[in-house]
Amino acid sequence: MGQVAVLTSNRRAAAEATGTTQGNELQSDLAVARRVIRAEIDGLERLALTLDGAFGVALDICAAVRGRLVITGIGKSGHVARKIAATLASTGTPAQFVHAAEASHGDLGMIGVDDAIVALSNSGETAELADILAHSRRFKIPLVAITGGAHSSLAEAADVVLRLPSAAEACPMGLAPTTSTTMMIAIGDALAIALLERKGFSPDDFQTIHPGGKLGKRLLRVSDIMHTGEDIPLVAPQTPMSEAILVMTAKSFGCVGVCDALGRLIGVITDGDLRRHMDDGLLARAVAEVMHVNPKTIAPGRLAGEALALMTDVTPPTTSLFVIDEMRRPTGFVHMHDCLRAGIA
Repeated sequence: MGQVAVLTSNRRAAAEATGTTQGNELQSDLAVARRVIRAEIDGLERLALTLDGAFGVALDICAAVRGRLVITGIGKSGHVARKIAATLASTGTPAQFVHAAEASHGDLGMIGVDDAIVALSNSGETAELADILAHSRRFKIPLVAITGGAHSSLAEAADVVLRLPSAAEACPMGLAPTTSTTMMIAIGDALAIALLERKGFSPDDFQTIHPGGKLGKRLLRVSDIMHTGEDIPLVAPQTPMSEAILVMTAKSFGCVGVCDALGRLIGVITDGDLRRHMDDGLLARAVAEVMHVNPKTIAPGRLAGEALALMTDVTPPTTSLFVIDEMRRPTGFVHMHDCLRAGIA
């Protein structure tokens, strides 16, 4: 028993020591992470303070392009350039990435005289950019430089320079591009969003070029998913309930809308209304006696996500909405299943 007690005690001590070591390692790791983030925040704050009129000039160049914005760089700057090109394209500014080294082996043919070039290099002395710079000068293609080298070869060749302020890299050796690439991404985002706002790029425009994925689903309109025409279940107020039930069954939506002589929606009958009036000589009654008035409705231009919220955020929840115009005339009908099929949830 004594040996067992000693062994158990030793294991407990080892576990506690291991736990303490792991806890210390976690705190050390968190300290590194926070130091990196703070270093990059410092770089971004410096960038925000040092932005000047050159940004407006660069924006004018980008906005005036009749072709595409060609974003280029190599190494980490090249990876950032790809991201900037993708952000520009997704926010309504035609853009493409051209690899600086591949440009020298035929990809210069991707850059036309109606384009403009945005070149990224922290030092501004990246050798692989030389042929793109020469190409831009030869064919008078506007060139925007994003660089930390104010007097570098890239800066001297450019029509306008967006200069990165002096800021320490987050790498403890000061070598790995970290703070500098974060600042490049921020300038690229600033260009993309400023161009977006200049052009009046709307959610509808965004949805047009983002038809897939979660973003596209969030921007679907009610008009994109609603049923129209003969699919809309409608009856008149004087219609006998026996006929209204046939319409409900034929349309398979579990409800029917009631319209007055001017075609305006004045009420709705649902499956629930049928159950509530089952013992009241239901089939012999007129629709106007059974319908409930002031039903929930939605306009065709509203987001489909809003339609789903209207259905689920009421007590009791409903499974469908009539889509009406400004005169309260039904132009469509949307069911909860339509929203779910479209990937809206």
